[in-house]
Amino acid sequence: MTGKPSYGGEASESAEGSFEPTERSRVKRLHKRGHYDRETVYEVLDAGLIAHIGYVIDGQPFVTPTAYWREGDMLYWHGSAASRMLETVGEGIPCSVTVTHLDGLVLARSGFHHSINYRSVMAFGRAFFVEDPEAKMAAFEAFVERVFPGRWAELRPATTQEVKGTSVLGMKIEEASAKIRTGGPVDDDEDYALPIWAGVLPIRTVIGAAVPDAKLAPGIERPAHLSIFRPETEFDALLTSTAKLPAAAE
Repeated sequence: MTGKPSYGGEASESAEGSFEPTERSRVKRLHKRGHYDRETVYEVLDAGLIAHIGYVIDGQPFVTPTAYWREGDMLYWHGSAASRMLETVGEGIPCSVTVTHLDGLVLARSGFHHSINYRSVMAFGRAFFVEDPEAKMAAFEAFVERVFPGRWAELRPATTQEVKGTSVLGMKIEEASAKIRTGGPVDDDEDYALPIWAGVLPIRTVIGAAVPDAKLAPGIERPAHLSIFRPETEFDALLTSTAKLPAAAE
């Protein structure tokens, strides 16, 4: 998504250049796995749907999982207007957003060399509330279209109470780093001759067969816009492809 609109916040930027690593965003261990270019950071973010929001309330750290989407350098998420997390984070306190994909289990010849193949991003910024009702509605549409392109137009229009009872937060990514591990095990040289199986067990999240609602009215067929959700389709690849579609609010 190019994400030119920002639903009342700062204008988002295009996928160019790199985030400048700082003391809080720089990968300190296994630094070769660290990436700061926007292209890599965006790829990891766009392949995901669930993020963990880290924040502090009265000295107590909390981490809350939530669905999110990205547009340019902006991250967005929503929830109940009564949410303590949204109410607190929306005041502009510092927060972090993390996204992780599990890609495989790495089995080595030593227990201490077992590992995990993964892609992850940690982003930092300060969130703000999307206040304007029209901007909020545009954000809701963008989120639905982010996951289900073509679905918003066929849905029942949102009610005033639904919009009022749901908060939308945006966060400009001030700093971000990606950390990625790929490949097989890395053993001690002398261990490669041991008669122990080693390798990678890939892990994928895939779409399953659709299960119609038990209360679905007779004669309603699965809509054409859901044809991209074919069984065995890799979910992160599907999200990556839909992220490249024009944002609903553009």
